[in-house]
Amino acid sequence: MPSKHTYRKLITFRSAKAYKRCLRQLKELGIKPFKTVSRCRIIGCHFHKSISWHDLANHPQVKLIEKDFKIRAHGAITKRKRIKLKGRSIPLLTPATTPALLTWNISSIKAPEAWATTRGKSIKVAIIDSGIASHPDLRIAGGINTINGGSYADDNGHGTHVAGILAAAGKSGKVTGTAPEISLYAVKALDLYGDGFVSDIVDGINWCITNKMQVINMSFGILDSNNSGTLHDAIKRAAKQGIVMVASAGNSGKSSKQIDVPASFKETIAVAASTKANKVAGFSSRGRGIGLTAPGDSILSTWLNGKYMTLSGTSMASPHVAGGAALLLAGKPGISARAIKKRLRLRAFKLKKFKSRSQGAGLLQLDRIFKNI
Repeated sequence: MPSKHTYRKLITFRSAKAYKRCLRQLKELGIKPFKTVSRCRIIGCHFHKSISWHDLANHPQVKLIEKDFKIRAHGAITKRKRIKLKGRSIPLLTPATTPALLTWNISSIKAPEAWATTRGKSIKVAIIDSGIASHPDLRIAGGINTINGGSYADDNGHGTHVAGILAAAGKSGKVTGTAPEISLYAVKALDLYGDGFVSDIVDGINWCITNKMQVINMSFGILDSNNSGTLHDAIKRAAKQGIVMVASAGNSGKSSKQIDVPASFKETIAVAASTKANKVAGFSSRGRGIGLTAPGDSILSTWLNGKYMTLSGTSMASPHVAGGAALLLAGKPGISARAIKKRLRLRAFKLKKFKSRSQGAGLLQLDRIFKNI
């Protein structure tokens, strides 16, 4: 157990040789890193406050050294048993009881019209989140736990809810996801309370690259508006592999001046949340870089123990767009990530009385994505 007087730091090396040399030296000193990502040449260690960072940061073989920033799901359950939305909190919601095969959100984005062409069959989509629980409406193809190497099963609920919006099969008669025939993968990088660290997210992105994921959904953000060069480097590597990355904008509301990381990175599609009344949700973060808006208020989806739950947050908006990207990949094989982003934005519906910093290109619409632009 590390001392409370230590920092979690991530060191990125310029070469594989330097990375391996440092690992050997740490082993000789009896120091065990809390995280190693060999493909990215990253070592995570606990360091005492007394150590000067300047000498280490200026070492010619060190590309970057920074804090292992904390991450939180955009709508996670906390120890106080409340749904925690960044910027506000709402009471824990009870399981929904009204069955609806096509919930309002799926109808709002006109997903059924796209299903005439494809339902996303065989497209590999990863959800980096709190894991995904076994559920009658979810078919999980595989996954990984980057926290401790254990099960990728969800112990929070957030990841399972996101998964249902993206890929619920509709067998129960309650919910159908945006792309119900995708190959769904769980990357558990957030814990019981929906919290995590950049190091586990980076490890998850690396797994997605290695296992040839085609779409990644990220319904979380770095706390306290921090930036992370380590996370950005990982996302840039995934982008070079042609992976479509979708991220929730954040839940800081109308007064926010910027959206959260990683949604703010240009390599991602940043998603704001809308309501059933086709308005931008009050909790949805505003700021430069929002790409699209999708339903995120009072969304019914899959939950723990085979149940269903209604939740709100930009976390719920993001998987609609990830599903839309998967449908395009299935219906137009070979389409690039850049072309997907462009096509989804061009087909969006502009919401009245809301600026671009609130809604981006507008509300996701999937009914005409396969028609020529």
